[in-house]
Parts: sequence; structure tokens; C-alpha cells
Amino acid sequence: MITNRMSRPPWQLAIGIFLFNLVCFSNSFAAPSGQQIYEETLKRTPLFNDPKLTQYIEDLGRKVVSVSEMAGQPFTFSLLDSPDLNAFATADNFVYINRGLLNYVSNEAQLVAVIAHEVAHVTRDHVRRQTSGGVATQILSTVAGALAGSGDVYQAGMAYGNSKVRSAGRNHELEADLSGAQYMAAIGYDVDQMIAMLSIMKDKETVQKNRAKSKGAIGSTYHGIFSSHPRNDARLRAVVNSAKSLADSTHKDHGAPTFRRLTDGLIWGENFLAKENPPERYSNMTWRVRIDFPKDWTQTSGTAPVAVIGQHAEELATLSMTRLARTTQSPEEYLYNQLNVSEVFQGEAIATAGLKGFSGILKKTAQTDGQRHDTFLRVAVIYYKLHAYVFYGNVMNHDDFATVDPLFVEAISTFRPISRSEIMGQKPQRVHYIKATANTRFADLAKIFNLSKNDVEILRVINALYPSGEPSEGDIIKVFKQ
Repeated sequence: MITNRMSRPPWQLAIGIFLFNLVCFSNSFAAPSGQQIYEETLKRTPLFNDPKLTQYIEDLGRKVVSVSEMAGQPFTFSLLDSPDLNAFATADNFVYINRGLLNYVSNEAQLVAVIAHEVAHVTRDHVRRQTSGGVATQILSTVAGALAGSGDVYQAGMAYGNSKVRSAGRNHELEADLSGAQYMAAIGYDVDQMIAMLSIMKDKETVQKNRAKSKGAIGSTYHGIFSSHPRNDARLRAVVNSAKSLADSTHKDHGAPTFRRLTDGLIWGENFLAKENPPERYSNMTWRVRIDFPKDWTQTSGTAPVAVIGQHAEELATLSMTRLARTTQSPEEYLYNQLNVSEVFQGEAIATAGLKGFSGILKKTAQTDGQRHDTFLRVAVIYYKLHAYVFYGNVMNHDDFATVDPLFVEAISTFRPISRSEIMGQKPQRVHYIKATANTRFADLAKIFNLSKNDVEILRVINALYPSGEPSEGDIIKVFKQ
């Protein structure tokens, strides 16, 4: 497994990626098929829509398989639209490459190194053999952490699981490196590019761990085995060098021009352009807020200060959102003092998307044809910046309230600010290649492309110049910009 995730907490990533990273369930579980894993993977992470780049990876994958012990057997290679630096293999010869990994690859040979490493995990039977109790512990702790919403649960379980599989994992990774390097040599690629690729990934891990440490967090683990840098790891160098004797007489170059041509303009980071907003979502880019109404509900614009009204398909209920000026009072006090509410039932503080709020049920008594009856409304107040967002959930027939109220609560819980990254994602950063001059320095590139100090660190990583290198005149260097 070759993996180094981005900045998201590991327990949040786990359900989408780690469950399928070279693991099968222990003997107490039924092992999922490769096709089942494939279908579940695509539910969470779609394929990246770039036919030429996808075909490129498939072609390279077939070349690797053709010189392996499983030549002639079918493999499935998939390019996932994920920003994470990750690649993994699963049952039934499925191999996955994340789009984010391509941001860190410098040339075709390095991409082949990644593909060959993952193919080797299949040919060396690692996918089937990774069934130790330690792996089961990792799976269970991952699920427990995700369901509990707790990174602490995940980390505690992983610490125990890693102690169980550390030895087997080290051997499997080195075996995959050895076979992968042999496949590279047989095709004609320079096997030293495997060490170059692993070095870039180690540098990325170092940056990530340093950032995590400064925040008191735990960084992710690189490649699963090396504590020292790959260039200094004697076992890795011995493994890779042993493959050089198998080198094909037709030596290929690194394939940098082809790789650059196919990845020039590749999206950097989250691909918000590919995300389809559900039809029930109301987004206000001016206010930078959004809310998801219940499925199949329609939306209509309200009369100020009401911003939007969501309505049940059969007009059984409505949920409105109003934006008003907030005060220094708490959301609960705001409800009573600014909205003139006299009594709230089942009132409770809420923290939708980390925002302060309060929600409850209003009961109103009315008379119809001389008979008294109660009607109920769901009300909520959520503070965001200088405004109070007020929600009213109303039903046409008061007998339906108990059935519809959970829909009101769920919809209100989806209210959240639209993140800066999502807004920027409407015009995402992309990878570009430029030719360095004698005066090209990363500090100057940071000013030109409006990059942060953290961005500059990553810029050095993706150009194999971390931690303090500078490009030489004539070098083709990779940058990311809008």
C-alpha cells in the first residue's frame, strides 16, 4: 500500500479509503469481493472524468501485468476523483489510483513505480493473506471511530492494530517494492525512480506530520514501514538495486513529457466542479450558507426577510428560512425576546456545523367551528456571523406533525456555511508546468501565485526540492494556481 493522506482527520477518511487498503476481513467476517468493494468505493468517491488520463493509467497497468507472474489475467485499474495522495489494491485484481497522487508524481516512470507496487501486492498474494487479528482490529476501530465521530477511538484502535501487524506489514511492503522494481526493470524503466517517488511521499509525510505536531495532532504514517528517509534506507536500496540485473535491454526514458502533457491543468485539491448538488439543496453564495430540504421537496423564494420556503411535494408541510440581524443574546434568549415566543416545548441547544443555535416546538391553540385544537410548529434559531437564521416548520394538518417533525429537524441540521475552499473550488487550482530561469525562486513564485508558506513547502515537495532546494535554470517545475 502506498498512502499519504491530505489534511483531513484520518478517522473521517477511513470509511472511504482505509477499509479497502489491502485488507480482507478476518476469518470471523465474510470477505467482500473485488466487485463489491469497487461498487462501494464509487458510492463514496467517483471515477475521475478524464478519458485520456484514465486510458494512460490502464495502458501502463497492462504493461506492468504483462511482465508479472499473473500475465494474461484480467486486472481492473481505476482513477478515483480524490485529492488524497493514495493508491491501493483490493481483492480480485482491482487497483486504484487517486487523482491526488498524480499531483505528486513527476514523470511516467514514477507513476509506473506506484502501479507496479500495487500490482505486486496482488501478485504476491498480500490482499488475501492480510487476515491477521491486527488487521481485523484496524477495520473494527476504523468503523467504531467513524460511527462514534471520534478520532480518539480510531487512534486508540489503530495503535493496537499497528502493533499486531507491524512485522507483516513491513515484509509485505518490501516484497511489493521488490516485485514492483522487477516489473519496472523488465519493462525498461529506471528502478531508481521508485526510490525517487517514495522520497517525494516521505517528504509529504514529513510536512504533514510537522503541521499535525504543531496542532497537537497525530500525523499519518508513510508507506507503513520506513522511519528513515527512503534514500537512506539500506533495505529498500538493496531491494531496488537487486532488480537492476533484470533491466530490459530497451531502456525507456522517464516519460516526463508525456506525463506533463496529460496532467497539465489537472485539478489540485478538492474537485468541487464534479460534485453534483442535490436538487433539494438551497445555496446562497452571497450569504455563503446552504441547507438541504427533505428529499423531493420543492423550493420557492420568500418575501423578505424570508429567504426561501421548502415545501412537501403534496403540500403537506413547509419549512421556511429567514435571515434577521442577531443580538448579543443567546439563541434561546433571541427566540423569546426578539421573536416574541412565550413558551417552547422540548427546547434544546443545537450546534449545527459548530454554530450556536436553539430549537424547539411551539404550540398554538386555535378554535375552529367552536372547538379548540392545538397546532404545532418546529422553530430554530442559528447564529452565523452577524445574523440569526430562523426556521419555521409548519404542517397543514396538525395530526401529521409527529411524522413530519423529524424531517424538519434533519433539514435544519444540514444548515451550514459554504466553506472558502468550496467557493474557491468553483474556480479550482490546477497544476501547471513552467520553465525555471536563473532567477526563479520559490519565494518569488509564492508572490506571483499568491501561495502561503504551507503551499511553498508542498511546492518544494512536488518538485523533489524539499526542504530548502531551489530550481535550476532550465528545470521544468510544477506549480498549482487558479
